Amino acid sequence: MTPRRRLLLAAAFLAAAAVPGPAAAQGGGGTIRIGMTAADIPLTHGQPDQGFEGNRFTGIPLYDPLIAWDLSRGDRPTPLVPGLALEWKVDEADKTRWVFSLRRGVKFHDGSDFNADAVVWNVRKVLDREAPHYDPRQVGLTASRMPALRRAEKIDEHTVALITAEPDSFLPYNLTNLFMASPAQWEKLRAAAPNAEAAWNAFAATPSGTGPFRMARFVARERAEYVRNDAYWGDKAKAERIVLLPIPDANARTAALLSGQVDWIEAPSPDAVPQLRARNMAITQNVQPHFWPWQPCFAESSPLRDVRVRKALNLGVDREGLKQLLGGFMVPAVGTVQPGHPWWGNPSFQIKTDKAEARRLLAEAGYGPQRPLTVKVQISASGSGQMQPLPMNEFIQQSLKEVGVNVEFDVVDWNTLFTNWRRGCTDATARGAHAINVSISTMDPFFALARFYDSRMAPPASNNWGFFNDPRFDALIREARNTFEPAARDAALGRLHAAGVDEALFIWFAHDVSPRAMSPRVKGFVQPQSWFVDVKLPYIQ
Repeated sequence: MTPRRRLLLAAAFLAAAAVPGPAAAQGGGGTIRIGMTAADIPLTHGQPDQGFEGNRFTGIPLYDPLIAWDLSRGDRPTPLVPGLALEWKVDEADKTRWVFSLRRGVKFHDGSDFNADAVVWNVRKVLDREAPHYDPRQVGLTASRMPALRRAEKIDEHTVALITAEPDSFLPYNLTNLFMASPAQWEKLRAAAPNAEAAWNAFAATPSGTGPFRMARFVARERAEYVRNDAYWGDKAKAERIVLLPIPDANARTAALLSGQVDWIEAPSPDAVPQLRARNMAITQNVQPHFWPWQPCFAESSPLRDVRVRKALNLGVDREGLKQLLGGFMVPAVGTVQPGHPWWGNPSFQIKTDKAEARRLLAEAGYGPQRPLTVKVQISASGSGQMQPLPMNEFIQQSLKEVGVNVEFDVVDWNTLFTNWRRGCTDATARGAHAINVSISTMDPFFALARFYDSRMAPPASNNWGFFNDPRFDALIREARNTFEPAARDAALGRLHAAGVDEALFIWFAHDVSPRAMSPRVKGFVQPQSWFVDVKLPYIQ
C-alpha cells in the first residue's frame, strides 16, 4: 500500500471516529489539539502511565513535582530547577536525609493549600501500604523510579524531610517523577466513595494538582480537555485550552494533522514528512536524552546470556540504513549515552556495523547454518518514545537475518509492554521473549544505568527485566550513588557506562530526536533536549 493510500484510509477512519474539526483561535492563546502516540489517555490521578508520554501530557500540565526540569530552552541539556520545592540539600551528618524548603502560597486546583502535609500524603500514597489512600496502581509507576525513598517527615508547615534507605545522590532526579495531588480533593471524593480505589477513580475524572492547566473534560480512550489555570503560582500558560487525543497509528496522526483535525502530532510518519512540509507544517526535532534498545534476558535458558551473542547482535545491524528508513530522524547509538557525554567513560567495545565479526562471534558461540540462532523479542506497535517500532524492528529483523539470526516478534500494546517490563523475563507475561524493546530515558543516572545493572533492581523492585546480576556492577553503582560531588559522580557513572558497553548489556540501536509536526498556527513552541515539553509556552495564532 502506498503512503498516500495509507494516509487517505487513516483520514477516513478519523472522520468516522468523529474527531472534532478545527477549533477557532480564541483570545488569550486559543485551543491546541494534540495527537498522542498512546492508545489511551494516560492516567490522570497524579502518577501517569503510558511511559513518559504520560508525564509529558497528564503529569506536568496538571501537577507539579518538588523538583522540575527547565524546559524553556532547546540549546543546552535540560537542567533541574525548583518546582514546588524552592531549595533542597542532603544532611551532611546523615546522607539518608534530605531537607526541602517548600513554596508558600501555592494552591491546588480545588483551592486547598499545598504544604508539608501534602508532601507527606503524596509520599504515603505510593510507599505506605497502611495509608488509607495507598493506591497500588500508582506504586509501579512511581516507586520503581525512586526505589531508595522510604518516607517523608514534616518539619514545619513549609519544610519537609525525605528519608532514603541508603545514601542516594540520584534522589533529586528521581523526584521529578513524583507529582503532588490534592489530599483535600481526594478526601472529599472518598466521603462519597465505597472504598479507596473508587475514590481514586473519581479523582482521576476530576483531578486536582497545582499545575498550569486544570481538567475540564475527560473521556477514557477518547480525549482529555484542559483549561488554563489562571491562579497558577508560576508563569501562566499562553494557550487557553489543550485537547489530548490518543492516535496510536503514525499514519492516522499524520492524516489528522493534514485534515486540520489536530494542530500538533507526536512522531509523524517519516514517509509523510515531505508532504507535511509542502503543506507548511513545522517539523521540529532536537537531540534527546534517550536510547532505543533491545534489553536482553540473562536467564539460564536465554541465548543472550552469552556476551558473544550480545556483541554479535550489536555488530550485525545497519544503523545508517535504519536512520535512512526514519528519514534521518535518529542518531545511531554506540552506547546508552554518546561520546562526549559526562557519563561516556570510553568503553573498549566499539558498536558499529561489522557483519563479518558478528558471524565470527556467533560461530564461536556455537551458532551457524547448521544451528541458526533464533531470538524472540517482545515489542509494541506504538507508544511513548517508541519512535516507529514496527518498521524499525522489521528493518532490524532483516538486517540480522544477513548474519544468520532469525528474529521473532511478540507484538503487544504499549501499556501491556510497559507493565510487562516491570515483571521480568522469567514471568509468564514475557511469553518466552529473550529481549524486550522499551525506549529509555538518559536524563537521570538511575533511569539510564542503575536500574538495569543493579541486581537489587530486578522485578518487582524496578526495571532490571533481564535479571542481570554481577557484583562488580553492584559495586560501581554503590560508588556512584554514594558520591555527592557532581564531577566525581559523573566519573563514577562513566566507569559504570563503559563497563556496561564492554559487556554489551543492551543491544543499542538509536537515539530519538523526538520529531513533531505542527500546524503553522502553533506559535511559541520550544523543543528542549528532553523527553518533555513545556505546554505553557505554545499558543494558537
